[in-house]
Amino acid sequence: MSMRDHLEQTHAYLPRLTRQFKEGKVSRREFLRTSTLLGLSATAAYSIIGLAEPGKNQARAAAGGTVRYAMRVMPIESPHTYSWLQDSNITRNVCEFLTRTGSDNVTRPALCEKWEASDDLKTWTLHLRKGVKWSNGDDFVADHVVWNLKRLLDPAVGSSTVGLMKGYMMNDEGSALWDANAIEKIDDHAVRLNARAAQLAVPEHLFHYPAHILHPSENGKFGVGSIGTGWASLVEHELGKKAVVQRRDGYWGTPASLDAVEFVDLGDDAAAIVAAIASNQVHGMHEGTTTQYAALQKIEHVQVHQVATAQTAVARMVMTNPQWQDARVRKAMRLAIDGPKVLQISYLDLGLPGEDHHVAPVHPEYAELPFLKQDIETAKKLLAEAGLPNGFETEIVCKKDPDWEPIAVQAMAEMWKQIGVTVNIRVLPSAQFWEIWDKETNPFSFTEWTHRPLGVMVLGLAYRTGVPWNESKFSNPKFDELLTKAEGILDVDKRRELMAELETILQEEGPIVQPLWRSVFTVMDKRVKGFEVHPTLYIFCENWSLEA
Repeated sequence: MSMRDHLEQTHAYLPRLTRQFKEGKVSRREFLRTSTLLGLSATAAYSIIGLAEPGKNQARAAAGGTVRYAMRVMPIESPHTYSWLQDSNITRNVCEFLTRTGSDNVTRPALCEKWEASDDLKTWTLHLRKGVKWSNGDDFVADHVVWNLKRLLDPAVGSSTVGLMKGYMMNDEGSALWDANAIEKIDDHAVRLNARAAQLAVPEHLFHYPAHILHPSENGKFGVGSIGTGWASLVEHELGKKAVVQRRDGYWGTPASLDAVEFVDLGDDAAAIVAAIASNQVHGMHEGTTTQYAALQKIEHVQVHQVATAQTAVARMVMTNPQWQDARVRKAMRLAIDGPKVLQISYLDLGLPGEDHHVAPVHPEYAELPFLKQDIETAKKLLAEAGLPNGFETEIVCKKDPDWEPIAVQAMAEMWKQIGVTVNIRVLPSAQFWEIWDKETNPFSFTEWTHRPLGVMVLGLAYRTGVPWNESKFSNPKFDELLTKAEGILDVDKRRELMAELETILQEEGPIVQPLWRSVFTVMDKRVKGFEVHPTLYIFCENWSLEA
């Protein structure tokens, strides 16, 4: 079979996409991401652009050993409702995903062996791997996948997955699946998604970090001894202190090299983490902070890993709160901020200034708008028009860890003073902040948001009407309509046209002040082989090995 025939059989759009790449109309990154989402293997996609697939034939150290990893040890009882990466990074060793988006932003099969998308992107057939067994000996079958997907989209569960899938899998109210046959079992190893609207990013949505595939018998719960398809079993979990996963027999994939991984919670003290790394108490860490940066670079036995990302944090205003209902007030808060200065003060210039619309330059459909510069006079004028000529006083909540966040908030508070707005800062320990981050009783706070490979993904999670992670309660019917339309457009240039409209809506009337985009960095002991820094800070411990 010729390559053209193979492309046409995989998806009708692939020959056109390949031609666009060869004509220079589509970037290498966008070709890789889109072609693999449409079902082309990563190996074939890399071959077309003339590169070897990264990570192939990667050498491993001898089997055995335990890697100790510094990371917060959080509650893990309800994977489908996770809101943070750390809990998912523990659980993913036990309960896997249908797909996997790698550090190159290419999505590959995992518990799915392959997938097929219809030409109109409304029908997605997921072919599951055969021969996969759960740790209790059960065969992994389609019934398990159907149960998990229906649970993830059950509004009563409260999974943020609803924010990604509502536009194409649920009814307008988001109260149920749009059709009784929306999630269809074809046979024991095939499941079909019958969507009401076109959607390009289904395989990426299946790797959203709460979308762990859980054994139905445990009814959505997780803990020590839970059943999974992953390389390891969870053998210990002590909140705020330690968690341990241990290699198990019978894993369906390439046998893991490590005996175990220990997750060690060293708290909010940045200096204590550096000391633990320097003294070999731990091999690596979840994420470095700006105050650790210089010290980490001086430790000879570790390697600093850094990557540009769509990681950010936003000062978000809950729009149902009387203080933040007027769009002029919200825009005034944006115009008061000098983003490049906040980036320099709080994050050592390791990133880019934010643009107050939560779509990053690394996103393929990013539309470049005129930069929203600090404009104190216009901000004051907007406040006066809103009936607040003398400004007002308010409180913002942020968390202590990582340390750059309260520094950024303090810098912004000084800038808000210039428009007559006094912002009192309440800094909470991380655990207390996590309890209130999305509550309406917390009307103004600084919230960290992680990387997503597509701009439309983060907009769906954070700003679509009525979804669980819409912490600002933003609701705009035009925005929702444009977003659903953009999610189903294959041509990145056409998708970018809609993105420009979406970005403009957020800049003009949106609920956030977004000062920066940040590169992320971490360190790992040079003896640990197979470690890669992922833009979302996911870890894949089954790929690691440890030199003696």
